[in-house]
Amino acid sequence: MTKLSALAAAAILAGSASAHTIFQKLYVNGVDQGELVGIRAPDYDGPITDVTSNDIICNGGINPYHQPVSQAVINVPAGATVTAEWHHTLNQAPGDPADPIDASHKGPIISYLAKVPNAAQTDVTGLEWFKIYEDGLTVSTAQWAVDRMIANAGKVSFAIPACIESGQYLLRHEIIALHGASTYPGAQFYMECAQLNIVGGSGAKTPATVSFPGAYKGSDPGVTVNIYYPPLANYTIPGELH
Repeated sequence: MTKLSALAAAAILAGSASAHTIFQKLYVNGVDQGELVGIRAPDYDGPITDVTSNDIICNGGINPYHQPVSQAVINVPAGATVTAEWHHTLNQAPGDPADPIDASHKGPIISYLAKVPNAAQTDVTGLEWFKIYEDGLTVSTAQWAVDRMIANAGKVSFAIPACIESGQYLLRHEIIALHGASTYPGAQFYMECAQLNIVGGSGAKTPATVSFPGAYKGSDPGVTVNIYYPPLANYTIPGELH
């Protein structure tokens, strides 16, 4: 085993026991909406690994939602900046070295929206999702989106498009941890869905959409990839065209 591959294996093993994370709070233009308010979050912080499962949509299957599930729908002006906040577990204990996620869990962070009749509806299957945010690998610094999230105390900020229709939406916010992704299934998918009411949208654009499951394949180069050796010259974030 080469020195580099040995270090990679050690990083995987070190992170495997203390892994995991949950998106559990949303800010709108800097205003905290409250812990688990308008967010479908599971009690367990573990990943989804099967990209063909309905669990890849909003979680809540093998990792059942924390009860009671919030019925709140968060008002968000079109064009606003929202901030998702991640933590290792619910009821986060102070001093957890794996908060907001173990540093070994390198990978991209992605956000999608899907328009729905009622953002608090139970059924999340068959929705049409469009990507509004992605952050992957900065090759020149070897820094991943997860590294930036950790440095920002678990917070990830991005804009809600001003050009979409007003109405109720689900926000699917996701981390893909790639430390064990050299074979499939190996990538770890962490996602929760927030319930939004977007107001003031112009409706000028109708974005192209994807389905979950379906948007990702196990063979996608952004899903099955060795991030350690040889050093990546680029990384293609999975999902629709970038």
